[in-house]
Amino acid sequence: MKRVIDFFLSFVGIALLFPVFFITVLFIFLNDFKNPFYTPLRMGKNMKPFKMIKFRSMTIGADKSGVNSTSINDNRITNVGKIIRKFKLDELSQLFNVLIGNMSLVGPRPQIIDHVINEYSDEEKNLLTVKPGITDISSIVFSDEGDILKDSLDPNKDYNILIRPWKSKLGILYIENQSILLDFYLILLTLLAIINKRLSLIFINKLLMNYKADSDL
Repeated sequence: MKRVIDFFLSFVGIALLFPVFFITVLFIFLNDFKNPFYTPLRMGKNMKPFKMIKFRSMTIGADKSGVNSTSINDNRITNVGKIIRKFKLDELSQLFNVLIGNMSLVGPRPQIIDHVINEYSDEEKNLLTVKPGITDISSIVFSDEGDILKDSLDPNKDYNILIRPWKSKLGILYIENQSILLDFYLILLTLLAIINKRLSLIFINKLLMNYKADSDL
């Protein structure tokens, strides 16, 4: 049932957003006349890598710097890229991955392969028992990830200390309680967070209390 819902909603989403996607691709290309898409390898369900489809928001070759975490003031982000990131268009482009079937609308965010192989604990590897998603609990909580890492001298290190442990815990909590109803609820909260993040966090907090999550979460 989840796959049917993913396919239908991603198809409808792509159809409705096609004019926005077309304009985005055009502006990215006109900015530097380079490939408007960025398709990094990410770890998928059952440790199977896949290419994630994103509208390119950084300069060509930015991924070769060795810095995988991105602060809001990262100088690798293009002028068009700032707009793309502000409106989460690089995440909406992943609707194509959902349509293909290697991602879901709701699920733990896709992770860099090297991070999974070299840094993930056995508990974190449970995140790979489901398809990665466009949004989940942690995506709403850490939608300001770039602000958290702003002015960081070592974004990768600070991400692993300040963000990753909590994203992983929230991802595992989602997996333990996943349902179609919860997926729809998280999609609604994701839309709400665009308008009023504070209110969405209040609902997230109530959800965590409902699931008897650890007090630190």
